[in-house]
Amino acid sequence: MRRDYPDRPIVGVGAVVFDGDQVILVRRGSPPSYGAWSLPGGAVEVGETLEEAVVREVAEEIGLEVTAEEVVAVLERIFLDPAGKVQYHYVLVDFLCRSMHGSLRASGDALACARVPLESLADYSLTRETREVIQRAHDFLHGKAPVVYMRTKVAGAGP
Repeated sequence: MRRDYPDRPIVGVGAVVFDGDQVILVRRGSPPSYGAWSLPGGAVEVGETLEEAVVREVAEEIGLEVTAEEVVAVLERIFLDPAGKVQYHYVLVDFLCRSMHGSLRASGDALACARVPLESLADYSLTRETREVIQRAHDFLHGKAPVVYMRTKVAGAGP
């Protein structure tokens, strides 16, 4: 199925991976958010569970072997083109993941990756939703149960 102007929403997964007081971010290498910093992740393949998809995507994008621990957010990302047509529509399931093995390196469709101290997240121009997902995962690690579904608004053209 095409990613732009799809016939139906595409299911994707994201990973919140902490390394001490740092979170791992990737710089996107494909639309709709080309060049933007975000969480590692991508589309679920046919026959793949959500957990299998997030494990595979993290390995492909940043070279780490992880386990999916807990769903911390479910959200939608809808992007409209200048004419108001839906250009991209994703339903995303974000997991708190635990890193097991590997060396952090950008590959696949990631232009770059970084370990970012939580107090430095503002330097990375993250979307409000991405910052909220990271906060929810951090809160979960510290004993607070996250509210999983996040209502989002339709985004205009571009990232």
